[in-house]
Amino acid sequence: MSYATQTNTTVGLQYRGTLEIILFSAPITVPCCVFLFINGTLLFTLRSKPVFCETSRYILLYNLLFADTVQMALSQLLYILAACRIRLTYPVCGVLAMLANLTSVISPLTLVVMCLERYVAVCYPLRHATIITIRNTGVAICLVWAVSSLNILTRVLLLLEFPFEDMESLQMKDFCSDIAIFLGPMSDDYDKAYTYFLFVSAGVAVISSYIGVIVAARSASTDKASARKARNTLLLHLVQLGLTLASTIHDPLVIAISKILDRIAIFRIQSILYVCIILFPRCLSALIYGLRDQTIRPVLIYRLCCRLKLSIIPAKAEVLL
Repeated sequence: MSYATQTNTTVGLQYRGTLEIILFSAPITVPCCVFLFINGTLLFTLRSKPVFCETSRYILLYNLLFADTVQMALSQLLYILAACRIRLTYPVCGVLAMLANLTSVISPLTLVVMCLERYVAVCYPLRHATIITIRNTGVAICLVWAVSSLNILTRVLLLLEFPFEDMESLQMKDFCSDIAIFLGPMSDDYDKAYTYFLFVSAGVAVISSYIGVIVAARSASTDKASARKARNTLLLHLVQLGLTLASTIHDPLVIAISKILDRIAIFRIQSILYVCIILFPRCLSALIYGLRDQTIRPVLIYRLCCRLKLSIIPAKAEVLL
């Protein structure tokens, strides 16, 4: 093969690889950026009025939305790095993966606290104002972050047992992911045990709250409309928890697929799994609460429409000039 033919072949392969990266990354990255914009607007909205800053359920929603937004941003960053075939060092990958794990644990724990808040509102309406206060809500959020941080600290301690001094280089040989930083069997076993315990406990708490609200709804002394609304909210929380739980099967599926398929097929299937069980659940909070809540919806739509108009008006001005 001549030098010119070899060069053309190499350029063709590079072009095909670049084109494939763009074709697979763009349909995922663009919607993710849109939802990050919506989440950012909703986060700003939840800090724009006193009613949002002084109501416990809106404070909890802000914490949930913040965790989902950070998780979505970090997941998209790791996806783009993998799609562009950029390999990081173990310390950098470890920091990104630990932050992603931190926010992924905060979401289900916050959902549990939100379910308990709705349960108290329906089953103990006269004591709701004294139990669910701003101070107690802040304490609950601090406990959620403390439990999540303790999980990350344990993971870091398990990583310290790995003999890094025996490695030739800290440069990773594969792309950065949760799987890549499981450098020993103890880390993998701890991750599975913690995940099972977390979601079993969260599932029991959410289902118990749901059953309690249903029982209270049949009571003659309970506000039927409020109980029905709380029941629907708890059902949505249960769906959210189930979708978040589904994200834990991403890594095992990728490991199983990698044993039977080639690298290109793995990348394509991994992209589909990423959208369905990681990206999609993180977009639900904005859709559920931003459009369903009667207090948030008009403010959110107003802010989104105003920003859209501000982006259209300069474009029209440039055309006229």
